[in-house]
Amino acid sequence: MRRKNERFTDDADRVVKDIKRQTRRRFSAEEKIRIVLAGLRGEDSIAELCCQEGIAQSQYYSWSKEFMEAGKKRLAGLLNAYGDQETRLQDNPTERSAIFRFLFSCDDVGDVCF
Repeated sequence: MRRKNERFTDDADRVVKDIKRQTRRRFSAEEKIRIVLAGLRGEDSIAELCCQEGIAQSQYYSWSKEFMEAGKKRLAGLLNAYGDQETRLQDNPTERSAIFRFLFSCDDVGDVCF
């Protein structure tokens, strides 16, 4: 049989959990990209960056992995659209730089650039 005190602590724990769930910070895609790019720039260590942004390092690395995978998929899609990708890109530096500008443009992210 449960004691009254145990039931009270269970209820209190449930309330605290609900409050934490409702107040946890949600990051937009732009914020995630900004943070990942700041980490890739290497001006601060990942630990310092995560401390400044109030996120766990594991969260940063998870976002970083997602960012890289998305970039790979997008790049693969662009290159596959060009047919013989390696030869064509090696022979045409203008096309290569256009793809690079497209992938790393600042228009979608705001002021975040390399």
